[in-house]
Amino acid sequence: MLDVPHELVEHVSWLIYARRRELRSRWRRLSCFKQALLTLAHLRKNETLAQVGAGFGVSETTAWRYVDETLELLAAWAPGLREALVGLGEGDLVIVDGTLIPTDRIATDEPHYSQKHRKHGMNVQVVATPDGTPLWFSRALPGRTHDLTTARAHGIVQACPTREILVLADRAYQGAGATVRTPYHRHHELPEHYQQYNRDHARLRAPGERAFARLKSWRLLRRTRCSTNRISRTITAVHTLLTWQNSE
Repeated sequence: MLDVPHELVEHVSWLIYARRRELRSRWRRLSCFKQALLTLAHLRKNETLAQVGAGFGVSETTAWRYVDETLELLAAWAPGLREALVGLGEGDLVIVDGTLIPTDRIATDEPHYSQKHRKHGMNVQVVATPDGTPLWFSRALPGRTHDLTTARAHGIVQACPTREILVLADRAYQGAGATVRTPYHRHHELPEHYQQYNRDHARLRAPGERAFARLKSWRLLRRTRCSTNRISRTITAVHTLLTWQNSE
């Protein structure tokens, strides 16, 4: 049993079908639909490739090849930052936030260890609508990277003020720019109207957490076992799936 809509599996299977036609692939062990199902099961349930491959009657190597091919196809459909902000301008509001995607790959200890979260992982940024719908996910950077540094590296800090889009963010983004609104420090020592501002800010920003909750509903991203170099493409592929689910 897989808790994803049947229509989503069909979307992915049509992408695979088009790819096979392009390659003139005559025969595969699994049909397009089953390859799509295998990939979604791997992403959704976070089973190892050996486990998911056994469930579909293929080897671990074949399962890896099918998943890799499907993720590449899905990632190609995800929008870039500029595309995600099309239609937004002066007076519009977005939420920017960061999260850590935990990983078991700890060979390069220091760059991937987040002091904030006390674990190894990769830093990912999201730009979301006020209701928490993700517009764009960044590529993953080592977990020790500060949120503001990551946002600047991906061009978020430059893109939003240029379009005069109002950005709500947490204290990690203080100093990001004129249109970026963050809470005041030491709110317990501030006058009441500053404290009220912080409460209102938190209330408006809270839905942004839904974007990461939806991302991590694909359990592979709750704790990844793959190479850290592959996490960005996995996130981009999952974003495509989330976008399709929103459009249903």
